[in-house]
Amino acid sequence: MASTSKVDSSVDDEAEEEEFERFDDFTLASSWERFISEIEAICRQWLADGSKNLLEKGAIQLDSSKNLYKAKSELKYFMKSYCMEYYFEIKKSGEFTVWDCTLHDLQLCFGVKEFLVIAPQSASGVVLDAPEASKLLSAVAIALSNCSSLWPAFVPVHDPSRDAFIGIQNMGTIFTRRFEADRICSQVPVKLMHLEGLYELFVSKFAYSTLDFSMHVFKVRFTMKLTYKTLPYDDDDDTRGEDVENTEPTDFPGGESGNRTQWDDDCPWRFGLVVIWSEKKVEGSFEMAEIENSSPHEAEKWILFPNMYDLSFTQLYISVVFVVESKKMPFQLFHDNYFFGSRSDSWKGNRIGFASQLLLLIDAFKMSFEAQFMEDFVSVENPGSDNLKSSMVIPSPTIIDRVLKDLFHEGVQLPDFAKGQHRSSRSIKGAPLESLFAQFCLHSLWFGNCNIRAIAVLWIEFVREIRWYWEESQPLPKMPVNGSIDLSTCLINQKLQMLAICIEKMRELNEEFQDCIGSNDPSPADIKEDGQAVDGSNNLRIPDENFDRNCDSQLTADGLRESGNAVQRYTMKPQDVASVDKKPSDFVRRGSVGKVGSMMLLKSYQSMHAPFTQDAPLMTEDMHEERLHAVEAFGNSFLGPIELTMDRQLRWSFKGILSNSNGKFVTCLAVYDMSAFKAANPDAVFEDFIRWHSPGDWLNDDGKENGPSGIPAVEDLKENWPPRGRLSQRMSEHGNLWRKIWNEAPAVQASEQKPLLDPNREGEKILHYLETLRPNDLLEQMVCTAFRASADTLNQTNFGALKQMAMKMDQLYITMSSVLKPLQANNLSGDSETIEDLRRLCVVFEHVEKLLTVAASLHRKFLQAPRISEAIFSDFYDFYLPKMGRGSGQEDVQMEFDMKLQLRNHERQLVSNMFMPPTANQSWRKVLSMGNLLNGHEPILREIIFSSSDHVNGGHYAPSTPRAYQQEIETYRMYICGTSNDLRVALSVTSCD
Repeated sequence: MASTSKVDSSVDDEAEEEEFERFDDFTLASSWERFISEIEAICRQWLADGSKNLLEKGAIQLDSSKNLYKAKSELKYFMKSYCMEYYFEIKKSGEFTVWDCTLHDLQLCFGVKEFLVIAPQSASGVVLDAPEASKLLSAVAIALSNCSSLWPAFVPVHDPSRDAFIGIQNMGTIFTRRFEADRICSQVPVKLMHLEGLYELFVSKFAYSTLDFSMHVFKVRFTMKLTYKTLPYDDDDDTRGEDVENTEPTDFPGGESGNRTQWDDDCPWRFGLVVIWSEKKVEGSFEMAEIENSSPHEAEKWILFPNMYDLSFTQLYISVVFVVESKKMPFQLFHDNYFFGSRSDSWKGNRIGFASQLLLLIDAFKMSFEAQFMEDFVSVENPGSDNLKSSMVIPSPTIIDRVLKDLFHEGVQLPDFAKGQHRSSRSIKGAPLESLFAQFCLHSLWFGNCNIRAIAVLWIEFVREIRWYWEESQPLPKMPVNGSIDLSTCLINQKLQMLAICIEKMRELNEEFQDCIGSNDPSPADIKEDGQAVDGSNNLRIPDENFDRNCDSQLTADGLRESGNAVQRYTMKPQDVASVDKKPSDFVRRGSVGKVGSMMLLKSYQSMHAPFTQDAPLMTEDMHEERLHAVEAFGNSFLGPIELTMDRQLRWSFKGILSNSNGKFVTCLAVYDMSAFKAANPDAVFEDFIRWHSPGDWLNDDGKENGPSGIPAVEDLKENWPPRGRLSQRMSEHGNLWRKIWNEAPAVQASEQKPLLDPNREGEKILHYLETLRPNDLLEQMVCTAFRASADTLNQTNFGALKQMAMKMDQLYITMSSVLKPLQANNLSGDSETIEDLRRLCVVFEHVEKLLTVAASLHRKFLQAPRISEAIFSDFYDFYLPKMGRGSGQEDVQMEFDMKLQLRNHERQLVSNMFMPPTANQSWRKVLSMGNLLNGHEPILREIIFSSSDHVNGGHYAPSTPRAYQQEIETYRMYICGTSNDLRVALSVTSCD
C-alpha cells in the first residue's frame, strides 16, 4: 500500500509540474522576454487609444505634414535606452498617393502608411551593430505579432549619413514584407546614373542573374519624379555682372528677352519645378532609354514651388534697385559709393533694406539732441568727437564728390514730382520723392551707414553746394521755379523751393532787366477813345474782345498777374457798351489788362478795367506763422500808414485772415491791388473796387438776381444806368478797414510798385536758415522725408493685381502718418517715447518691404501668367502674416515656406523660360550625367519607383496560399532617389512564410 501511495504521489507531482510549465511566469523570464513584453504593452496601449486619444495625450504633429503625427515612448534593454515612435495619420486616406509632398521619408521609400521606428537613444541615433539590429527588429516583430498588429517596423542602421533602415511587416498569417534601404554617397557607378541601369538593378532582384536583361522582356510598373531648380546667382560670372548695370529689366520673362538679367536674379531664393511621369508599364531597357532622352514637356504633371528661405539679401537688392531706377543712376556707381568688395561679400548674411537703414537714421536722430550745430559732430574741438570718430566712419572725399555730383548735376529738366506718389503720401510732412531734399535723405540712408557724423559731413557739403548755386545764380536742380510754395511738405523743402524761385528771379533781373521791371507808361497820344493803350508795354497785354479773367491767375512772363474778377464774368462785345461810354476820362489809364466784361464804373460812364497786379508774396510755413502772430499782436494798427515805398516787412500785402473788433473774419485786401485798380480805373470809387474784387458784397436794390458774377444783363445795362445797389453790411460799417485802405492807397500801376518779393533778401535768409539749422530740427525733417521717400520708392513698384499687397501699402501710409505726426510739433527730446514708436514703425516697414519684395518679383516673373503670381503670393501672405508682429531678431533666419502649385499646360512654356541656359562658367563646373534636360539643366534630384505584382492564383505563391488570398499582391517595390553624385535605394520584398 505504501508503495502504491508513493507511486500516486509522484504521478501527481509530475502533472503539477506540466501545468506550471505551460504558465508564462514573467518573474522568472529572461530580460529579452521582458523587453518584448514591454514593447507589446506599449503597442497594445497605442492600439487601444486610437488616434484621437493619442492627440489628447500629447502626440506631436510633424512639420512636413499636416496629417501625420507621432507618439513616442522610451524603454530599456540591459544598459541601453531605446525610443520607439509610432507614426499615424488622422484622416485615413483610401488610396496611397505616391508623390504626395507631405509623405514621410519612410512612407515614400516603402509605400507604407502607419509604422513604427525603434532606435537607440545615442548621439548617432542608429544601431551600428548588425546582430543587435536584427535582434531589436525581431523583438518588435514578435510584440506586434502578439498584438495582432499589421504595423511595419523599422530600425535605423549603419552610418547616419547613409539613411539606412531595415524593417519587417507581418501582413497576416501567410505573407511577410521585408524592407531594406541604403545609400551610396560617392562614386556612383556610371551604369546606375541612367534609367537603363536602374531598371536592370530592379529586375535583378527577381530574375535569374545569368540572364542578359537587355535582351529579355520584364514587365514592371514605373513612375518618375524629377526636380529642377533655377540656378543661383553666379558671382564669378563676369558676363552676368556686366548686365546688372547695363541691361534694362524685361517685363516679359516668357518672351525672347527672358534671357536678360532680372533685378532679382541674384537673390538667395529660387524657384523649383517638379515634373512627374505617371505610372506606366515598361518592358525593357530600350524603353527606359527613350524615357531618359524625352523632354520634360512630355510629363503628365508640372508642379512649381518657390524656395524662399531668406529675404534679407533680397531686401537690400530690391531697395538698391528701386533707388537706382527711381534716380536713373547707374548701378555700379551706386554700388561703388556705398559698398566695398564684391556684392556677395557685402550683402551675404546682412539684413539690409530701407527698414534697417531707417532704424539707423532714428539712432542718429536720437544723438542729434547732443549738439547745437551740425558742425559740432565733426569739429575737433568737440569733447565727444573722439568717440564719434572711433565708432562712426565717414566715406572718403571721392565718394562725397560722387554723391554731390549725383544730387546736383543731373541736368535742368524737372522730374515729375507726382510720379509714383501714393494718394496718402501728402499726409506725411516730408518732401516729394524726386525733390532735392528727398534725394539727399535717400543718399544719407546708406552714406557711412547712416551715422550722425556722416550725415553731418554730407549736410555741410550739401549746404555749401547750394550756396554756390545761389551765388552763381544757377538753377537749383530738382526744385520747381514756378507755382506756390507747397506747405504740405517739410520746411526744408519749402525753403529750397523758395530759394529756387529767388534764383530764377535773380536770373531774370540780371539777364533781362528791362523786361522784368516793366516798361514806360503809354503817352496820351497812344490812348484810344476808351482810354486803352494802343501798343502795350512789355508788362501790359491788350485783351481781346472776349476778355474773361480770374483774379488768382498765374504769373505772366514779367512777374505780374493778370487780375480780373474773383468769379467768372459775362462777356460782351465793345459795341454793346459803346453808347454807355459817353465821356472820356480826365486821367490817364495805366496798367490795364482789358475790360471786365460789361461792367461800368458807378461815377463815370467808363468801362471797368482789370489791372495787372502783383502776385501775393510767396511765403513758407514759418513766414506765415510769423506774420499771423504779428497780426494777432497788433491787430488793425499793424498796417500803419499806407506807404508803397516803406520797408517790405511793414508793407504787408497778402490775403490772410484777420479778426476785427466784432470777432468776425474779413479778408484783408492787398493795398497793391487797390493801387493797381485805381491806376487802371482813374474815376473808380470804393464801391467799384468791391464790385470787381468781391461781387458778393454788392447788393442790387431792384431785387433782381444778377448773373453768376453779380453783373446785370446787357439789355438792362443801357436802360438802368447807373446801376442801383449798395454795399453789404460788413463793407458799409463805420470805420471799415477796407475803405480806410482805399482812401490812403495811391494810384500806382503794378509795374511801378516795389516788388513784394525781394529775391536777394529772401535767398540770404534761406541760406542762413540752412547753415544754422539745429541738428534735431534737421533730423526730424529727414526722418519724415526718408520714410515718405522710401515708401514712395516702393510704391513705384508694379506688383499687379495683388490686393493683399495694395492693402498693406495703404495701411503702411496710414501708420506712418500717425507715428510721424508728433515730429511736426518740434518739441521732442532724446528720451521721448516717440523714438520707440519710430523703432516699432521700422519693424512694420520691414515686414511690408519683405512682402513687396516677393510681390514685385512674382509679378515680374509671371507677368503673362497672373494666376501663378496671385496663388503663390496669397499663400505666402497667409504664411507670413503671423510673423508681422515680430521684429527681425525674433524670427528665424530660415523661413520655411512650402507651397506647391500645379501648372496648366499653357503656363509650362513661361516657367520653362525661367530656366535660362547655363553660362559657360556654370556649365564646366558640373558634368551632365543624367538625361531629361530642361533648357540645358539636368534635374537636381531624380526619384523613381519600380514595382512588380504577382497573381497569387497560379503564381509562385499559389501552392501554399488559401483561397482568401487569391488576388494580386505587390511582390517587389524599389524606390530610387539620387543624382550623379549619390544614390539611395529602398527595396521591399513580399514573401510567403
